[in-house]
Amino acid sequence: MGVALGVSLLLPATPAAAHNSLTGSDPADGARVAAAPARIELRFLSRVDPATTKITVVGPDNVPAAGGAPRFVGSRVAVPFKPGKAGLYIVGYQLSSSDGHPVKGEVRFTLTTGTPADPASPSLSPSPSSAPPSPSVGTALPSTGAATTAGPAVPAARSDDGTPVWPWLVVAGLVVAGLGAVLLRRRATRS
Repeated sequence: MGVALGVSLLLPATPAAAHNSLTGSDPADGARVAAAPARIELRFLSRVDPATTKITVVGPDNVPAAGGAPRFVGSRVAVPFKPGKAGLYIVGYQLSSSDGHPVKGEVRFTLTTGTPADPASPSLSPSPSSAPPSPSVGTALPSTGAATTAGPAVPAARSDDGTPVWPWLVVAGLVVAGLGAVLLRRRATRS
């Protein structure tokens, strides 16, 4: 009976799972970053449909800062970043959940240093910094520790490939355990 009750309590949560939401980003919302990332990554609760998703990136003075089209991989979206001057950058997103509800929001981060005046001449100034990796000067690599190779900018710095399910499983386990404890107490008090 406790299992049936636990399962019935979990069933009403299923429609809410169809409502997509942002679960994280890189850079994080509110972050202050000194080195501009090569791309901005948004992570959502559910798979993102490229046909119904719009991502915008703007920097100081409302200057567009997306360096290309977004790339979609499951519940993640990566947008190449074209940094400008130091200041506030706003990543706006708008998408439709599988339940049809529109989801919109934004992630804000501050770039504390601007881009060099002439990014077209990367080979002229290799010595101003003290031995950085030099796969591409002018575009800083994200500090994720993952090695990348030439090719499409696909988010590869994370180990999970799909929707994060574990938080829901933990909550469900706690609910079932709590209900089991309540039922055992009721039985014990009736005896």
